[in-house]
Amino acid sequence: MIKLQQYLKRFQYDDILDVSSAALPWGRLCGKTVMISDASSLPGFYITAALLLRNDVYDEGIKIAAVVRDNMKCSARFGDLLIRDDIKVIVRRLGEELNTDVKADYIIHLPDYIESEDPAAALDYSLGAVKRILGYAEKCSPESVLVCAGAEVYGEIYNGKDFISEDEAGYIDRLDTANSQSVGQRAGENLCALYADVKKMPVKLARLCCIYGPSLEENGMPWNKMLSSAVMEKDIVLDDSGCDTFSLCYVSDAAEALLTILLCGECSYPYNISSEYSNVSVRDFAKAEQSIMSGSGIKLVFSNPSDEKERHRSYFSRTPEVLDNKRLKDLGWVGRTTLKEGIGKSVRILKG
Repeated sequence: MIKLQQYLKRFQYDDILDVSSAALPWGRLCGKTVMISDASSLPGFYITAALLLRNDVYDEGIKIAAVVRDNMKCSARFGDLLIRDDIKVIVRRLGEELNTDVKADYIIHLPDYIESEDPAAALDYSLGAVKRILGYAEKCSPESVLVCAGAEVYGEIYNGKDFISEDEAGYIDRLDTANSQSVGQRAGENLCALYADVKKMPVKLARLCCIYGPSLEENGMPWNKMLSSAVMEKDIVLDDSGCDTFSLCYVSDAAEALLTILLCGECSYPYNISSEYSNVSVRDFAKAEQSIMSGSGIKLVFSNPSDEKERHRSYFSRTPEVLDNKRLKDLGWVGRTTLKEGIGKSVRILKG
């Protein structure tokens, strides 16, 4: 059986080793089956790889049911790891039921970027997929189910602060079809609460900030585009001022956070996943990348010269998508990767 260390590049193996060495109650997973959907996403791959590494190092007998939407993407991500006998791929395309005879003891349902301008597809994935995964879980009587949403679930918040806590909710125009994913995620969380309350299912909730790492996939966010510039040693081009601030989290820290919530979190109690090391603007990310790649001569360029002047947020502005992570840290999780470390590791892994 191919070992993870044989397959991964050294820097990425070190990333996965960090996740698999985290101070978590791993014994609960021994001999269990863990379902991960979408396993071919970047955080899904890191969680899957960490569990495979636990098997390699500690012989824990964890079985992984990797639910994916695209078999080709899955093959590109996992390669020869798919011939291992401790991982089974289940292909379920958008809108399809989860038909499998696998009985999962633990389930992680991750949000995934929908490459579609169809609001109905976005709504189906953000709500319909949650409904289908909960319906599957009801047949399995799992020990823990983790359902994730993105920061867009919060809507537009004006709280006069620089961060958003889990007990806050902002305005979402429910009749604007562009908000289908946000509306669907809120409804999905309510459905999770119903299953936890009425059906006594152990459903946990996570709200993810922007997750970045060694990936150049198009996902609607600027981070991968900027990482691509660094890998190809091209100038970083911003199409606006890049002054809006977001929470970011490096993928290995995010994978550890997801496992922490799955194993230690409370039911129907949402946890923000973010890292205070990476609450930055797009401009800050670009400058950090430029600093790391200083030897290559990469420059920061603005498409519109008027955007070079940095804007400052006023007290009355919309609260930035900076997620307060106190609840998560109360579970014992600690972010370890600074922004520059995360960018540096991503570029090294992508360059091979």
